Amino acid sequence: MPIRPNVSSLLDSPGITRTLEDLANSHAIERIWTRDHTLWKSNPTEIDNRLGWLTVLDHMQDGLADLRTFAQAAREAHTTDVVLLGMGGSSLGPEVLRCTFGASKGAPRLWVLDSTVPGWVRQVTKAIQPARTLFLVASKSGGTIEVMSLFAHFWELVHHTKGNRGGAQFVAITDPGTGLEQLARERGFWRTFTNQPDIGGRYSVLSYFGLVPATLLGLDVGKLLTRALTMREACRQTTSPKNNPGAALGAMMAAMARAGRDKVTLLTSPALASFGLWVEQLLAESTGKEGTGLVPVAGEPLAPPTAYGTDRVFVSLRLRGDRNASLDRTVSALQRAGHPVFSLNLKDRYDLGGEFFRWEFATAIAGHALGIHPFDQPNVQESKDNTGRVLKEVQTQGRFPSLPSLTAKQALTQLLEQTAPNRYLAILAYTTPTAQIEVALRALRKAIMVRHRIATTAGYGPRYLHSTGQLHKGGPNSGLFLELVDTMKPDVPVPEKFYTFGTLAQAQAIGDLQSLQTHQRPAVRIALGPNPVRTIRSLVTLLTPTKTTRRKPAAKKRTSPTRRTRR
Repeated sequence: MPIRPNVSSLLDSPGITRTLEDLANSHAIERIWTRDHTLWKSNPTEIDNRLGWLTVLDHMQDGLADLRTFAQAAREAHTTDVVLLGMGGSSLGPEVLRCTFGASKGAPRLWVLDSTVPGWVRQVTKAIQPARTLFLVASKSGGTIEVMSLFAHFWELVHHTKGNRGGAQFVAITDPGTGLEQLARERGFWRTFTNQPDIGGRYSVLSYFGLVPATLLGLDVGKLLTRALTMREACRQTTSPKNNPGAALGAMMAAMARAGRDKVTLLTSPALASFGLWVEQLLAESTGKEGTGLVPVAGEPLAPPTAYGTDRVFVSLRLRGDRNASLDRTVSALQRAGHPVFSLNLKDRYDLGGEFFRWEFATAIAGHALGIHPFDQPNVQESKDNTGRVLKEVQTQGRFPSLPSLTAKQALTQLLEQTAPNRYLAILAYTTPTAQIEVALRALRKAIMVRHRIATTAGYGPRYLHSTGQLHKGGPNSGLFLELVDTMKPDVPVPEKFYTFGTLAQAQAIGDLQSLQTHQRPAVRIALGPNPVRTIRSLVTLLTPTKTTRRKPAAKKRTSPTRRTRR
């Protein structure tokens, strides 16, 4: 059955109609499929060697039998847990699949560890049985500092555990010829899955980076690929861009951004809530450069239409049969209030395969329409370089660089004094996720939304550095950045390194803060102290108007009417 996009009055609006006409006149769809790099830039660098996502589905179909055999062997080895060590494109797709599907009966649990915060590392370390755990070391470059530090930690843990199988408990997923590929050979890893090198990390979810963990979870990867292939064929449609599901979405987002609605706000059914993690990286890192870009807003608490400014466009992803009452009420209220809403409907969770491809194609289209290069990430390296510089200072001087000393109230007040229409506030949390932390962060986001009527985003560090970090520095200068950093104690050592995980996480937080300030981005840092939840709640209190109790007026004393004296 052919897939059709949501054809509504939104696609018929003048700005989007013009963008769709421009796509047709420039033959944009045809040129994507012929891999014409001039659709985006005259220089082919990081374009002609980044379009493998268009055809990787065929290669993955050919490898399905091997993937299934591999997953069955992992089960037969009585594997209880799989820990994926990755960052950005290597981790966010698997995290979406983990959250959306969970593990099937008899399959091992999947843990996606993309953090250097010691509390997070300890949390996963304590949850697994090291001798019965399989570790996926996933890195396109093969040398990411976070991934290699995590590998060193778990390699040592395994080798100090009775009954371990050494290198046979490790699997590499990487590009050809990387240091990780060589390490896997030297350490006797069970397998190395060598990915196509012409796929950028954020476009890699339907390659080995996403499908190896998906297979281990027990997903029907064949069904996931079939949905993706169906969407891919629909995105070949060139008769009318309006009827091409990827082109329609991309044109809509680009046209809305040019009209001032650059905050692409995702509203999802509960089961699809994690999909925003993947979309955030795809849109932010692909389009956030040259002073422009789409600002993805995911996981934001639902609010009345009056809490949203005129810089929003909403994309609703509705899963049939899910608990959709709240989503449906919100969408209806937004539409009645005149906000633009683009609706996508999924018949079941496996339709995510199609959505992955739709959004990749849409991002390529939006990049063309916005005049930017959607496959590079020029500002990501800055924070990495800053991290290295901070670590060197710690090594040589024994301390971190000095930072401004502000109370939580002073820092938040200073930042929020700069709110204005079309701005957004990004919360950058270097702490361990817990249910209580999540609730507190959502309350903080909602308080900011309601009081200041600006969009909010939230990301855990250092995960966001490989996701929205590019947008923060290279995109529109409309962000306000609130960095929340916990104590990093108790700490966890990194084997054979002078630094600990806590030192690395602190260096990443400081390095990114410095990078933001270099780009003249308003950014403040708040120390969360020993009780992060209480500190975040105190920020919410600062933003919540105090309810004054109105005193009832005192009752008037009743007096008896004056008796007239009879004469």
